[in-house]
Amino acid sequence: MSDPTKLSQETCEACRPDAPKVTDQELPVLLEETPNWHTENRDGVLQLERQYDFKNFVEALAFANCVGELAEQANHHPAILVEWGKVTVTWWTHKIGGLHRNDFIMAARTDLLV
Repeated sequence: MSDPTKLSQETCEACRPDAPKVTDQELPVLLEETPNWHTENRDGVLQLERQYDFKNFVEALAFANCVGELAEQANHHPAILVEWGKVTVTWWTHKIGGLHRNDFIMAARTDLLV
């Protein structure tokens, strides 16, 4: 298994509308580097998603705010769903309508926040 900390230290590229999506060959390797994350296909758009569990709403909200700060720093923004005791984070690259390596970098960074 690869080291997710190493992935988290990579630099996100500025993404262009013609940037390449993650290939079918790259996907399983990147998923191995981001354990506990899985893909979801929503309306033909592949997305990377993970649910985090917390003791209560206050802890969940605090984590969501940390994810928001991380996203702002990288100028790459996920969908964040906050519920009592859990937060679901979904990364994908809007400009390309799917997954880019940046999404996996951000997923690895998100894991470091816990």
